[in-house]
Amino acid sequence: MEPIPVFLNKKIILGVTGSIAAYKAADLASKLHQAGAQVDVILTEAAARFVTPLTFQSVTGRPAHTDLWAASAEAHIAHVALAEQADLLLIAPATADTLAKLAHGLADNLLTVTALAARCPVLVAPAMDGGMFGHAATQANLETLAARGVGVLGPAEGRMASGLVGLGRMLEPEELFGRVRLALAKSGPLAGRRVVVSAGGTQEPIDPVRFISNRSSGKQGYALAQAALDRGAQVTLITAPTALPWPAGAEGVAVRTAQEMAEAVLLACATADALLMAAAVADFRPAVVAEHKLKKSAVPEIVLEKTVDILSAVAEARAHSPTHRPTVVVGFAAESQNLLDNARDKVTRKRLNLIAANNISATDAGFGVDTNRVTLIDSAGGVEELPLLTKAQVADIIINRVEQWLAPQSW
Repeated sequence: MEPIPVFLNKKIILGVTGSIAAYKAADLASKLHQAGAQVDVILTEAAARFVTPLTFQSVTGRPAHTDLWAASAEAHIAHVALAEQADLLLIAPATADTLAKLAHGLADNLLTVTALAARCPVLVAPAMDGGMFGHAATQANLETLAARGVGVLGPAEGRMASGLVGLGRMLEPEELFGRVRLALAKSGPLAGRRVVVSAGGTQEPIDPVRFISNRSSGKQGYALAQAALDRGAQVTLITAPTALPWPAGAEGVAVRTAQEMAEAVLLACATADALLMAAAVADFRPAVVAEHKLKKSAVPEIVLEKTVDILSAVAEARAHSPTHRPTVVVGFAAESQNLLDNARDKVTRKRLNLIAANNISATDAGFGVDTNRVTLIDSAGGVEELPLLTKAQVADIIINRVEQWLAPQSW
């Protein structure tokens, strides 16, 4: 995993309590460390029976803390030093016992003392077996914590260590990682802004089982959504079918056809500050969709018709809207010839602030891969040719542009 800007220079305390799910906390600690965060782990005595402090030291590069009375290298009072410096405290797994202590202000170990002293955001990921999560006492404790601003992550439903199936499993490390990422970005430069992102390749049906589509994986659109989330934006991700993991915190709208995407985009844009139209929308669709599956005994003749031009529809809606939303519109162009001329034409015709154009003949960029090589062309005529970058890096550059356009001084 490459370092992620929102994690860089962030100090995270990961509290681990006595649940079998403690073994997953080691994976989470590793992910946070690899993303660029400084991770200090505090284990309760019970947690250390499941996973040793050495395990966490091995994946974070820092000693794990277990003893309330031990002096730290940074200060003679460990919990004060940890609490004062932390950007975020996450307790995962959080047992019913620890949740009760937090709710009632009890402080009998290093973790609960540190939680009392912490001034940073606090998140808890409950993990418990049997009917413990649904018990009235546990629910009351969670309500108390939530009322104080503690973020409660999960739990999930599934099979537990006892063999029972129910609500109580700790969320998986990947999902917790996304929730931490979202919490760290909460006060970012795009906080309070609404960003709409479209992603994936639309599917235009031929019959009930066949459709016309393209090679878009949705990776660039999803990277844009994540980059906007990392800056604190409220993100609506309008996506055609894809197998990509969901960016934590994004509001999702699932579509299949160009028409469905157009309707969703126009509706979301009415209250949006920015639109990033990264989806590969089909230009044509079958004029008639067969009601039943076509048989292969006879090759059908398929007549095509044009689909709606979504960016042109957005431009028309902006022109007639009293708010002229969205303020910023970014388009994408996949070209196989005359890249700059075709991209410039789209900027003008569709009244875009920026277009990201890429040559689809390149084998190391574009559809289906993790890298992209794009040329950015803005409405003022500026041209910036980017080198081969990851799609996450391309997304960061584009969102930086959006951030500049939305800055108050540019109004």
